[in-house]
Amino acid sequence: MNIVLAQLNYTVGDLRGNADKIIGALAANADADLVVFSELALTGYYPMDLILRPDFIAAMERHLARIMAATQHIRAAAVVGYVARNASQVGKPYFNALGVFSAGAQLAEYHKQLLPTYNIFDESRHFEPGAGTGTLDFRGVKLGFLICEDGWPAYSPLYAKNPVADLAALAVDAIVSINASPADTGKAELREGLFRQLAKRYQRPIIYVNQVGANDSIVYDGHSFFCDRNGRIRARLPGYAEAIAAVTIAPGTEQDGKIAPLPASFEEMAYRQILLGLRDYVRKCGFSSVVVGSSGGIDSTLTLALARDALGADNVTAITMPSTYSSAGSVLDSQTLCERLGVHLITHPIGALFNQYRSDFGGAFGEEASRLTQENIQARIRGAILMEFSNQFGALVLSTGNKSELAVGYATLYGDMNGGINLIGDLYKMEVYAVSRYVNRLAGSEIIPAAILDKEPSAELSPNQKDSDSLPPYPVLDAVLKLYIEHDLMDSDQADAQRRILADNEFTDIAKICRLVDNAEFKRKQAPPIVRVHQRAFGFGRQLPIAQRYREKDDA
Repeated sequence: MNIVLAQLNYTVGDLRGNADKIIGALAANADADLVVFSELALTGYYPMDLILRPDFIAAMERHLARIMAATQHIRAAAVVGYVARNASQVGKPYFNALGVFSAGAQLAEYHKQLLPTYNIFDESRHFEPGAGTGTLDFRGVKLGFLICEDGWPAYSPLYAKNPVADLAALAVDAIVSINASPADTGKAELREGLFRQLAKRYQRPIIYVNQVGANDSIVYDGHSFFCDRNGRIRARLPGYAEAIAAVTIAPGTEQDGKIAPLPASFEEMAYRQILLGLRDYVRKCGFSSVVVGSSGGIDSTLTLALARDALGADNVTAITMPSTYSSAGSVLDSQTLCERLGVHLITHPIGALFNQYRSDFGGAFGEEASRLTQENIQARIRGAILMEFSNQFGALVLSTGNKSELAVGYATLYGDMNGGINLIGDLYKMEVYAVSRYVNRLAGSEIIPAAILDKEPSAELSPNQKDSDSLPPYPVLDAVLKLYIEHDLMDSDQADAQRRILADNEFTDIAKICRLVDNAEFKRKQAPPIVRVHQRAFGFGRQLPIAQRYREKDDA
């Protein structure tokens, strides 16, 4: 049997566009036996409460009928993910479904049994769990079907069911899994390792088709694959790009295909993840260009470099906004950086505006603005200038705060937190440096100047200000934050590595940092979407109340 893995990039809610993409792939592979598309391919993953709109499902069904009709005069059958109605009066009104279409008719429908409701997932909000297995005898091969989470019980203790074991008990010849499995640190290796184990344990070849592309803050990396009954990878599609590949299976035999590599390092994975995240966010939201406030610091520098690589220099504008406290070196660093990137740099000093704010503050409130107030005034002036540019020229503002700063609230609401999306908000500070060095290695030259990589971090909002005035050294801060934010996601070796950093630096004031994280929750709730890189990113994947007073030591 000739099976085509169609790893495509869908836009949530673009029913016509998604259907056209599916129909086009069918036409291009008309002689195949089976063309397999990803989970909820027709709606895009994840449609959230679009599902509840009164006309959404009916419109989707019209386009599903178009896909079915497209199979009428070709050999290829289609495996497509979509939303199916629940005809029962019991349970949620819809299923997360998979359909098999051939010769203008529907041959089978399968409903996802295991619905993830953790981290970034909330499928139980809309879907009823499926009640039975999905199999189909098709052209001499007995196929079994899974939808994403159905394949994960061996890894997760959340489920009593094991749909893979159920399929093996039904003596299927091969398993087809359609997926919308988002990328994060180590995820590609984890999912592939899991399904290789399943293939070997149950002695069944597995076709695994994953979505690629970004929707909001979530990035899907693709890396679809085919593994044989012994758990060997026989084909793997490229990551972070649309791709289509054919494999051949028959009971007892499999044919090799091309095996694209997985990312070789965290830095490569983060770089590719962020580029795709920005590129799709800009395109799918209807923008064509972005603007970044360039301070000459490492965060805005990396943001600019990533934006240039994702969108091209002509679609990126940088604005440097020096104030009374900005060093000449920072302005020069911004100029050098933008020259190397080929990005247009605009200079918009804020000294006069800042002085007017301070004068007006005293006149209105009867006292001089405090140091903190003055620092935030400068950040908010800069945020307003970026928004002015956005309003005038239609460019999307990119926020530039890293995960370490966002965690402890070292950022200004309505100032440097302004933006439509944040590219580095899921990179800890030391990871920002690591990815910046990766950008230079990838370019084969010093795109990011050594002067920026080597300078001591400073917001430059007060005389001689340094980040270290308010925060511990960033390697120490990052270690505390990882232990506090991701403690339950680490293995013992990873946790011990972070504790060694704290011990080596004789840092003991962990409680203070944890309080800063808790107290900054209200800021993060108002932050722009963040391109997700780690297993637990701020946003969907970390849901905590703002108004709360729990402290672990107080309740011991």
